[in-house]
Amino acid sequence: QVQLVESGGGSVQAGGSLRLSCVASGDTGRTTTMGWFRQGPGKEREGVAAIYTRGTYTYYADSVKGRFTISQDKAKNTVYLEMNSLKPEDTAMYYCAAKPLFATVLKEDGYQYWGQGTQVTVSS
Repeated sequence: QVQLVESGGGSVQAGGSLRLSCVASGDTGRTTTMGWFRQGPGKEREGVAAIYTRGTYTYYADSVKGRFTISQDKAKNTVYLEMNSLKPEDTAMYYCAAKPLFATVLKEDGYQYWGQGTQVTVSS
């Protein structure tokens, strides 16, 4: 089993920044991919960014490219999501997830482990 705990959410004004953290524990050797997903009010959950934890590959949704950066600290088993130039439409619950295979990384398919989520609210 792998446990994921997110933190760093909060309320900011448009144009502001936040950094989310996701700490993984347990049998992390089972996973190769960590992703960030979000679900806004009345919306389906969508993939935002993902990283190959055994290398440096990263992927982003078009909606966040150039504004969000995913990174990792392997020594701390932590994945970060740096969010800049935030917009009201970025308001959502943000979830960290992990899966064994490095494939279709921005889709929920195959993600076996999920955190509880951290709320991000961006006001105009």
